[in-house]
Amino acid sequence: MRKEKHVEEEASADEEVIYKIDVPANRYDLLCLEGLAMALRVFLLKDPIPTFRVADVAKSSLQKMVVKPETSQIRPHIVCAVLRGVTFDEARYNSFIDLQDKLHQNLCRRRTLVAIGTHDLDTLEGPFTYEALSPADIKFVPLKQTKEFNGVELMEFYKSDMKLKKFLHIIESSPVYPVIYDSKRRVLSLPPIINGAHSAISLKTKNVFIECTATDLTKAKIVLNTMVTMFSQYSSPRFEVEPVEVVTADARSTLYPDLSLRTFEVDMAYVNRTIGTSLSAKEVAKLLNKMQLQTEMQSESKIRVSAPPTRSDVLHACDIAEDVAIAYGYNNIARTVPQSHTQGKQQPLNHFTDLIRAEVAMAGFTEVVTWILCSHEENFKMVNRKDDGNTAVIVGNPRSADFEVVRSSLLPGMLKTMGSNKDAPRPLKLFEVSDIVRLDSKKDVGATNSRHLAAVYSNLNSGFEVIHGLVDRLFEVVGIRPAEFDKATGKYSEDGYYITPSQEPEYFSGRQANIIYRGSCIGSFGIVNPEVMQRFDITDPCSAVEMNVEPFLQL
Repeated sequence: MRKEKHVEEEASADEEVIYKIDVPANRYDLLCLEGLAMALRVFLLKDPIPTFRVADVAKSSLQKMVVKPETSQIRPHIVCAVLRGVTFDEARYNSFIDLQDKLHQNLCRRRTLVAIGTHDLDTLEGPFTYEALSPADIKFVPLKQTKEFNGVELMEFYKSDMKLKKFLHIIESSPVYPVIYDSKRRVLSLPPIINGAHSAISLKTKNVFIECTATDLTKAKIVLNTMVTMFSQYSSPRFEVEPVEVVTADARSTLYPDLSLRTFEVDMAYVNRTIGTSLSAKEVAKLLNKMQLQTEMQSESKIRVSAPPTRSDVLHACDIAEDVAIAYGYNNIARTVPQSHTQGKQQPLNHFTDLIRAEVAMAGFTEVVTWILCSHEENFKMVNRKDDGNTAVIVGNPRSADFEVVRSSLLPGMLKTMGSNKDAPRPLKLFEVSDIVRLDSKKDVGATNSRHLAAVYSNLNSGFEVIHGLVDRLFEVVGIRPAEFDKATGKYSEDGYYITPSQEPEYFSGRQANIIYRGSCIGSFGIVNPEVMQRFDITDPCSAVEMNVEPFLQL
């Protein structure tokens, strides 16, 4: 403790020791002392695996949360539960609050996905309503305050709060704010910012009402299960949770929390093959029980594993094999020499890309690496392109206007770099060889990657001939000759490349060309349109090329 507080003094006989423990990111049940102690006691066979139960409550006695349709505009989901007969002391209370903070930081993604609210149920009266109202219509006294604020005033007040100001952006720009009321229109919370002072929990609180509002329902269920399972050991009866009925906007009724076990059938051969052991089904069952995974032997070759609500990280048989390895001890797994000899090497496309990089660099161009994400305006409007809705992959929930779409062209990033280097000595010659992404309904993921080369040249003159020369040089080094033109048929031969006039909006009309290889257009080059240059703040004339290099790989 002296080291933690940076205190220079002699050690006393009753000196407190702090243990710092690294917890895996997927083990949310180990984020509080209660969960850690429970896991250790089960692992050391001092306690049986706890059985978490949902209390059998008459429907007429259930607490109810009614969700209003307007919440779909901001945070559409909510799940709730009640812990009855909780006995708090200072250490338990602090641990309860600390677990909320830790979950908010990681699983809840700083409250953007889920926000947890805990309330003294004895100060409230159900049924509760989850609504979304105009900021000016929401009035209440927030936690640790004595003055009443409306939603607008609250935002201004907390802009100077070091802890809460980083959460304001989540709802600040929304026309409606989420809010939870009890039957007497007393505010429980304004998620994800602050709880109301009226229902604040304290050391005297016996019945705790827990609500989790969310944009992701699955994450909300995991967070609620983590909170109630960790602290239900302090409730009465122990490990029992009272459910809450949540009625959604479309009148569907669901009871939360769901504390049912998830069952997996696992082959022993898969477990032993994965971790490199030869354990029997009986040994594996014993190891998994130590990891709080209830296991039954189906046969010598198969086991049935039940994952409790505390183990949301168990999704597949590989997770079960990992727990076997942890319980068995990684250091106890015998080291073996692989039976087969393999030699790693680059993927052909990456190897070919490196060769292209070297050739373009030898032509005097400097490589740059630009962002894979860009703004919608940069990807389309600033280069005179129109969004047809079938080209770019749109980011669903961008953190910034600068990262709204996955780039469908390298050119905007190159021109942005050029505009940011106006003071660099001329000529400025830049290139990039990297992936672009475009929508593709034929692919199982709905999009496809393509490896492109882009280069720009800027000087007192446009340098069109420099870019044209780079295109010819590239075809020369990959061994492709210019196509021969047959006057009789009026067509070019199929085994080479040629250029034809083009009308791409990003280039100057009459000073641009398409690159044709084996009958397909693989790119274009030309003098950049002055309107485009102005938008990217480029002062000197410049020329650019962008082409797909993947067709060359067939050679």
